Amino acid sequence: MQTLYTILVHISAFFLKIAALFSPKLKLFVNGRKEVFSKLASQISSQDKTIWFHCASLGEYEQGLPVMKALRKEFPNHKIVLTFFSPSGYEVKKNTPEADAVCYLPLDTKRNAEKWIEAVHPSYAFFIKYEFWPNYLLTLNERQIPTFLISGLFRKNQVFFKPYGKWMRNVLRSFHYFFVQNETSENLLKSIGFTNVAISGDTRFDRVSQQLEQDNTLDFIEKFKNNKLCVVAGSTWAEDEELLIDYINADPDTVNFIIAPHQINLENIKKTQEKITRNVVLYSEMKNKKLSEYNVFIVDTIGLLTKIYSYADIAYVGGGMGTAGLHNILEPAAFGVPIIIGKNFQKFPEAVALKSNGGLYSISSKNELRAVADMLVQKENKRKNTGKISKDFIADNKGATAVIINHIIELKTQSVFEI
Repeated sequence: MQTLYTILVHISAFFLKIAALFSPKLKLFVNGRKEVFSKLASQISSQDKTIWFHCASLGEYEQGLPVMKALRKEFPNHKIVLTFFSPSGYEVKKNTPEADAVCYLPLDTKRNAEKWIEAVHPSYAFFIKYEFWPNYLLTLNERQIPTFLISGLFRKNQVFFKPYGKWMRNVLRSFHYFFVQNETSENLLKSIGFTNVAISGDTRFDRVSQQLEQDNTLDFIEKFKNNKLCVVAGSTWAEDEELLIDYINADPDTVNFIIAPHQINLENIKKTQEKITRNVVLYSEMKNKKLSEYNVFIVDTIGLLTKIYSYADIAYVGGGMGTAGLHNILEPAAFGVPIIIGKNFQKFPEAVALKSNGGLYSISSKNELRAVADMLVQKENKRKNTGKISKDFIADNKGATAVIINHIIELKTQSVFEI
């Protein structure tokens, strides 16, 4: 089965190279992997001790970061090697100071896995949430390198829990320990014979809580907001923007809007700008403009959204109206902001829980968006109470990082493995 899987990876690699000729994102995906090993050799020597973190993309990076920082303090003599699968993670964080080496993960062939682990020689490895690459995991296991899953989330429909999923269940045995988000995930793992599992919760709660300790000031946002109510629409996709534009165009001048699209595509941003009938300013064009004269601010850059949420009175978090996947609701929640999302959120336990608590509203149409947004705009007490529920939700769910670090230190103390 491993041989068949590896053959399929090679076939996929061939077609990816062809597809990259027509897709800028796939071009980054393919070309970014060409110099991985030479880049790594210039940053990691055979004498270095390392800790390897692998993330699919930016969201998983945010989940891994609190553990990364904590391990840096516990083991200051180790270098951190960080890998991404997706360009949307790597291109944003390729220069992060939190890691000593940042690379794309080479495709999951047996040869790549052996070459990679030989080059990195990690003392131990961390995979975040959903990342299960058989050749890498099996090679780590063969070399007896302690491997952990952080903020794991399992669902009954995954291959591990199907009658035909025996090989992938064997791949899971490469993990020394699973730190999962909830009881459902723990019970699913136990149902197929895994007892090396603990409920830690979601490390993103720790990550967004840390943001409150940072300086989130953005002078240009203060000037734009101009003491008005502000709706921040973060990580939006076309399906989200279709609803939002309709609401923005009909809304009175007493409310300002900030839109931060998930993908910075200048052509699409210009189309969005043209559809909005109110005064619009782009981040890239704001110089020498009096921002208080504008009603809508479009953020055509990356890296500012978390701080911008600190200025929100209401947040709309994108991804839930289509199939892209709901983006991070915990960032606005940490600032005590009431949240609106689209209809597709059932795979995101934090959204299900916050909606149940009353800190979040789900909408599926323009009319529903208008009803919920108008209610939050017009009823100050409702807006503030809903925001408090969000803030309390974050505070009540912190602590996953401490659970993970304490477990690792305990296992090391018991000589379960050496670091």
